Amino acid sequence: MPPFTVLHVCMGNICRSPMAERLLALAVRERLTRRSQDPAQAEELVHSHSAGTGGWHAGEEMNPPAARQVTGRGGDVAGFAARKLRSDHIDAADLVLTATADQQEYVVALRPDAAARTFVLGEFGRLLAVVDTAALPPGDATPEAVYARGMALVAAAHDARLGASALTTDDLDDPWGRGDQCYSRVADEIEETVHPLAGALLP
Repeated sequence: MPPFTVLHVCMGNICRSPMAERLLALAVRERLTRRSQDPAQAEELVHSHSAGTGGWHAGEEMNPPAARQVTGRGGDVAGFAARKLRSDHIDAADLVLTATADQQEYVVALRPDAAARTFVLGEFGRLLAVVDTAALPPGDATPEAVYARGMALVAAAHDARLGASALTTDDLDDPWGRGDQCYSRVADEIEETVHPLAGALLP
């Protein structure tokens, strides 16, 4: 059921997955603006949220260097609070994007039935490049249309990876404790997937 729901997962839910959560939401708003449609309806179309495999930082704000990357790119960090991943988060997600292959394995171990819709973020970005988006349902900016297109996109990406595995280069480096330059590189790598994802959902 709409909205199309994307769950981002990393370890502590204060650096990588929050950046992915908010940068995807920003990319969807930008797509709507480009289509001369109201960006305020973004949340009705795509629900982007996140969680961590560990609960050490539950309730905390986004790590300041990560927040700087989001706001510096035009995004919003208001209202964010870290949380530990639960099974019901996975059950409610139409697409799960993890920072690393280890976290993908964690998600699938928790919910084996989510394997077909769980990808390493970089892996999903690679697969998007080979999916025939012309074969997807129409790209109208309605909750029902975005949901149908998103579900078909995930299925096509899963079909495209059959027989293959994620590459080590698909993993996002953990920028925790490192400088702004590292956070900037990780944010760039996140955008390399979330921008094409938003574009595929809202062509």
